[in-house]
Amino acid sequence: QGPFVESGGGLVQPGGSLTLSCEASTTIDSRYGVAWYRQAPGKQRDMVGAISGDGSTKYVGSVKGRFTITRDNAKKTVYLQMNSLKPEDTAVYYCSVVYCSGDVCSRVSEFSSWGQGTQVTVSS
Repeated sequence: QGPFVESGGGLVQPGGSLTLSCEASTTIDSRYGVAWYRQAPGKQRDMVGAISGDGSTKYVGSVKGRFTITRDNAKKTVYLQMNSLKPEDTAVYYCSVVYCSGDVCSRVSEFSSWGQGTQVTVSS
């Protein structure tokens, strides 16, 4: 079991919104950031965005302008606000500790385990 518990998924119609939460069970070193990943059936798990240790964010092109990552350090929680959802956003969403250098974020080996994820289904 990873250091995070993901929640907030569900069924939503195309064009709708959801906010996912990623709550840490331990304090994460401030050098590290948190990334959101997703895995659709039969596909690999890909990063959709990340918030670095310095608070800067980055997103893949397919979600840029629709998804927003924020964090609440006091609650040890990172959020993924998803707007204008599309059927292709359907996937299990996970979060992970990453280290970001410039535009490149990589998973941190000491936090290699994944959580159970949260299912997002976009369908009419």
